[in-house]
Amino acid sequence: MQPGRTKKVLIVAGEASGDLHGANLVREMKEVDPGIQFYGIGGKRLQEAGVDLVARSSEMAVVGLTEVFAKFGFILNVFFRLKKSLGAEKPDLAVLIDYPDFNIPLARAAKKSGVKVFYYISPQVWAWRKGRIRSIKKYIDRMAVIFPFEKDFYEKAGVAVTFVGHPLLDTARATGSREEVRLKLGLDRRATTVALLPGSRDNEVTRLLPLMTKAAEILSEEFPGVQFVLPLADTLDEGLVTSIIRRSTAKVLVVADSIYDVLAAADVAVVTSGTATVETALMETPMVVVYRVSGLTYYVGRLLVDVQNIAMANIIAGKTVVVELIQDDATAVAIAKEVAEILRDDIKKGAIVEELKKVRERLGSPGAAKRAARLAVELLNSNG
Repeated sequence: MQPGRTKKVLIVAGEASGDLHGANLVREMKEVDPGIQFYGIGGKRLQEAGVDLVARSSEMAVVGLTEVFAKFGFILNVFFRLKKSLGAEKPDLAVLIDYPDFNIPLARAAKKSGVKVFYYISPQVWAWRKGRIRSIKKYIDRMAVIFPFEKDFYEKAGVAVTFVGHPLLDTARATGSREEVRLKLGLDRRATTVALLPGSRDNEVTRLLPLMTKAAEILSEEFPGVQFVLPLADTLDEGLVTSIIRRSTAKVLVVADSIYDVLAAADVAVVTSGTATVETALMETPMVVVYRVSGLTYYVGRLLVDVQNIAMANIIAGKTVVVELIQDDATAVAIAKEVAEILRDDIKKGAIVEELKKVRERLGSPGAAKRAARLAVELLNSNG
């Protein structure tokens, strides 16, 4: 980097969770060095943090093979624009957040252009396609991981890695007690409450929310007065969510930007597998995890994925702490049955809460973004 030249960082967050964590990282990096300029891929939060967006993460996020095919042309175009920018913009550092099928090839291009690469939030190479570790070792200068078991995995492979803790430890908190947040959300303070978290992508909602609302109908018959609440992710089309809910006889309250208050208000949550299972675990809310993808994606996944559980809460615990209903097992009847068992059995519910407390303890201490930022700025300023 030339003396006196403004430091420039390319940052890529292709998912909603990456947008949140990336924004916190950018703010912390600017605390260390206010002169850094950022450009790349992200969402509303990264833009608010001062990143000049080339493309939005909502346009890039995909789940499963069929959706990849549908968006492949757009994603490829964005990739080549960023690859070209490595020469035109001459960034001093590339910060890549998860999103491996895009970011690992971009890391390769960055290294060929002489740009240092910092990877924050590891791809799940420990679960599937473990051969990618060779590319990570070759093209990534520094890895900052958020799960404790990832550190040993990367160290054994010879990757420079630091466990920084989970960034959600800084944000996963309610604005008040259960009673207070129920009042704030417009819920009955005393009624049994079930949270519905159908995912952060429209295709997840299309597949899973109808199952959740049908389960809500069943539960409404078994538990008179039960109330349902859905925190709307800012990546979702509210019209899509409300159109599905209107087709159900269950009354579901939709609230914006209140996931932690919703989880604090809930006796139990029905959660789509993904980052939300970690958020629910951190709030120590008992949950039933559900997931469905296309038949082709599921078949290929069964061949490639090498883990017993898919919910991160279970993977962190090293055992099945919360029930997972995957693919054909994810039915409205099954969801309602598992939720009902938790609501009826205080001992079972208490045992789940105790295990979720242990999950929280394993995720380190608050300050992940600050620790990761220091590593990133250190790499940015290094001469190697």
